[in-house]
This record gives sequence, structure tokens and C-alpha cells, in this order.
Amino acid sequence: MIHTTYYDSPIGRFLLAARDGALTGLWIEGQKYFLGSFKKEELTEGGDLQVLQDAKRWLDRYFAGEKPSIQELPLKPEGSDFRRQVWDILCRIPYGQVTTYREIAGEIARSRGLDHMSAQAVGGAVGHNPISIIIPCHRVVGTNGSLTGYAGGMDRKVKLLAQEGVDMGRLFVPQKTVI
Repeated sequence: MIHTTYYDSPIGRFLLAARDGALTGLWIEGQKYFLGSFKKEELTEGGDLQVLQDAKRWLDRYFAGEKPSIQELPLKPEGSDFRRQVWDILCRIPYGQVTTYREIAGEIARSRGLDHMSAQAVGGAVGHNPISIIIPCHRVVGTNGSLTGYAGGMDRKVKLLAQEGVDMGRLFVPQKTVI
């Protein structure tokens, strides 16, 4: 059984999900990949669960400008070994800083003894992060400073980075091309 509750944030309404005492999901309503691999039939209201209450307090603190630690919450994102490895790396990106898809790909390649890892594969794993904000996928940018790929929407990515005080001077929102 997956227990859920809602949280109203400054950037939209979130659905939080927990199973077996750990947070397994945090999605912005309407985001790409909403619910991930979970089915609506698996969900039940469980807002009184301790882990969900703790996650709400964590989010309150985050949006109040504090820097709560990811380690404060028991997290159990569900995904392949590769995706979980990417999400573990995301958890190490410091508050107020960014990294690139290429840097994450390089770290994974080194850890697996490979010459190369696809930054696009990393991008796919980042995009399918089931615990948005707490696992900070918004802190990943393109090598050239492009604010590419955020399942919650580019405007929200910009707001989250600004919330954290990221220097936006070298970052930009890519222009959509019309063919």
C-alpha cells in the first residue's frame, strides 16, 4: 500500500507518497511522469503517517529559506540500479550549487570502470526522479549552462534555483526553435 498526502507549495501542489516508512514519491501536480510507475489504485490517503508529516515539515523549512538535509528523511525511490545510482549522485549536489549531466555521466563511468557514459542516459534518469526537490534534480544543467530538462517545468526550475541563491549569470533558458 502506498500512502499519500498533498502539500501546497509556493510553486504548486505536490503529491507525496510513502511506503514501508520511507518517502517514495514527491511529484508536482501536472509534471511529466506524474506518479512514475505507481498506479492510482495502489494509493490511499495517509497524511497522518510520520514520514509524510516529516516531509511536509522539511518542505516548509526549505521554502522558508532554510537548508534542510536530505539525510533527515528516509528515502526509497523506486527504479533501476542505474537510475538509483544517478539519484544518489543528485543527493550529493550541495544546496545552492549545480552540476551537469556530463559531470554525472563521468562519475558513473569512472565508478563502473567505463570509458564513457551517455549524458542523455543520465538525463533520462534525472527526468524520472520520483522525489522531486528533496532529491534535487533541479540542480542539474547542461554543460553550456542551459537549464534543460525539468519534469516540473522550466519556470519552476528557475524558481527553485533562485530560491537556493544559485548564481544565474551563466545559466539560461534555451529558446524553442520553430522549424
